[in-house]
Amino acid sequence: MKFTMANLAGLTFFLVFFLALIFHTHGTNSSDRSSNQVALFIFGDSFLDAGNNNYINTTTLDQANFWPYGITYFNFPTGRFSDGRLVSDFIAEYANLPLIPPFMQPGNIQYNSGVNFASGGAGALVETFQGSVISLKTQARNFNKVVSELKNKLGNSEAEKLVSTAVYMFSIGTNDYLDPFLTSYFLNSSSHSQYVATVIGNFSSIIQKIYNGGARKFVFMNVPPLGCLPGTKMLQSERNGSFLEELSSLATLHNQALSIILLQLKKQLKGFKFSLYDFNADVIQMINHPLKYRLKEGKSACCGWGEFRGKYNCGGKRGDKRFELCDKPNEYLYWDSYHLTESAYKQIAFRMWGYTRSNSHTLGPYTIRDLFQAS
Repeated sequence: MKFTMANLAGLTFFLVFFLALIFHTHGTNSSDRSSNQVALFIFGDSFLDAGNNNYINTTTLDQANFWPYGITYFNFPTGRFSDGRLVSDFIAEYANLPLIPPFMQPGNIQYNSGVNFASGGAGALVETFQGSVISLKTQARNFNKVVSELKNKLGNSEAEKLVSTAVYMFSIGTNDYLDPFLTSYFLNSSSHSQYVATVIGNFSSIIQKIYNGGARKFVFMNVPPLGCLPGTKMLQSERNGSFLEELSSLATLHNQALSIILLQLKKQLKGFKFSLYDFNADVIQMINHPLKYRLKEGKSACCGWGEFRGKYNCGGKRGDKRFELCDKPNEYLYWDSYHLTESAYKQIAFRMWGYTRSNSHTLGPYTIRDLFQAS
């Protein structure tokens, strides 16, 4: 075979990608578990997906395994919907854990430190972007598979201890509200409460199934301000009516209902502990006061096209090849149309962990750090 510079460049990129992937997941996830190590299991959507969608039959709309995703920290695309690490990556670091590997990643993954089940585009409803993502219901089934494997490897007693002391992190709901808006016009406003109740009901049911599998310590991020995303703001100019107001109303209703259902679960389920983080309020503060958070831009995306760089074509792999890329992602709140930069996630994780209790946006009753330290 005759090698050209293009062949060599392609081979070099593949080798770098493969070796880096091994280093950041398998290589750092030892099968030796210290007696005081608390595992982290991650569920949800693209805010937490560490690359599961790389390995499923889907489209680039629900993948981020191409340049310039990953340019800030990994220097290659891992499948994370950001320029670098996610909030869950920083939480793992604070908990003295390695990067938590995606469940779908091929190879011999050790589950002793936890595993990431999240899937970009997933929702609490099976119907949300159905056929293109790993639904939360399927993620819960995958968790049960992991529990069974842990029992086979560690024995029932040790596996049950690992599962019961672990922390379970969730980000879900955003896509349940974006899917109807992005694929068609939404329901009339009179049905909003009913739709939110359906989403929350499904979410609650799945939480209880994971609880029945042995989980006791839960972390939840509520839904961000959906009407403030670069992608939704750009769509507003293309549609008539109160598009952004409807999305904002749904986010508010969802977050209120989530707070109520979690308090109910705390009363109903013995040993159920939770931390609820007000992701919505935190992001709004960063939008309105970017300089306070060492950011220069809080409304437009770093990577995309059009108004607010809101067109979802970062990387030019989603139909339209045109896109712009900012020079300094660390100065932006938003990386692309719907997702945040590593810089933003790092700051949010710092507050989620509880390093700044006076302005942490933790709605209670615990911080994540409390849960990792609790027996």
